[in-house]
Amino acid sequence: MNDEQLTRMHAGAGFIAALDQSGGSTPKALAGYGIEQGAWSTEEEMFDLVHEMRTRVITNPAFDSEHILAAILFEMTMDRDIEGTPTATYLWEHKHIVPFLKIDKGLAELDQGVRLMKPIPDLDALLEKAVAKGIFGTKERSVVLEGKPSGIRSVVRQQFDLAHQVLDHGLVPIIEPEVDIHTVDRALAETVLLTEINACLDELDDGQKVMLKLTIPERDDFYADLIADPRVLRVVALSGGFSQAEACEKLARNHGLIASFSRALLQGLTAQQSDEEFTATLRASIEKIAAASAS
Repeated sequence: MNDEQLTRMHAGAGFIAALDQSGGSTPKALAGYGIEQGAWSTEEEMFDLVHEMRTRVITNPAFDSEHILAAILFEMTMDRDIEGTPTATYLWEHKHIVPFLKIDKGLAELDQGVRLMKPIPDLDALLEKAVAKGIFGTKERSVVLEGKPSGIRSVVRQQFDLAHQVLDHGLVPIIEPEVDIHTVDRALAETVLLTEINACLDELDDGQKVMLKLTIPERDDFYADLIADPRVLRVVALSGGFSQAEACEKLARNHGLIASFSRALLQGLTAQQSDEEFTATLRASIEKIAAASAS
């Protein structure tokens, strides 16, 4: 593990850029960027287009380490180059931005009010490759849709079981048990979630640290104790379907919580924009999200 990256993730200012749309979410990400589904005829062409989009974002001068701590990559992005340099290496050596890798393979069907992660075949091989490519940590997502304690417990247990495997490879896991913003009993779900997370944190070995990526809570500063917990390197927030303005407004009310936004970060960017328009839009978004993360 890179000590400089560890220090940066623990104490650095800024936020995490989530650039990890994959599989079924890629067409939606491209559509938001102004590229409709008819623009490609094969999956390979689709991923070429999304890599061009991510390259345009990452190489942009507005995408800088003053505002951005880290970026989460899709495996195929990790495996590709930016300006002739492997993406993770480019992020750290050219931008001083810490690279993470999304490792989950999507969500299972709804059961007990939650959607667990699908099995991740050959995970150890993927983690070994990530280490070889200079990745600092991983990100893995599951979703809570109802405040059922048994379901939430299964989500958190699965997340921490996977986190232990990630830690064994010297990587830092970002544990993401998202509570859907449309959950009717969301406050209850977040209370149960917090209890289960604390129970699993108690089972970590001495010196082990994880990160948490959580929905901005209904009650301001609800996760303050997690943010202060020495076993938690950082707590970051997903935008969860909120608009950029709403996500930033809610985030700013939660002290010490920083953003890990995807849709809210890329909002307003299109393939049709000139470089000047693209840079201005991206810079405005980055500065707004960084300011909300600085509260």
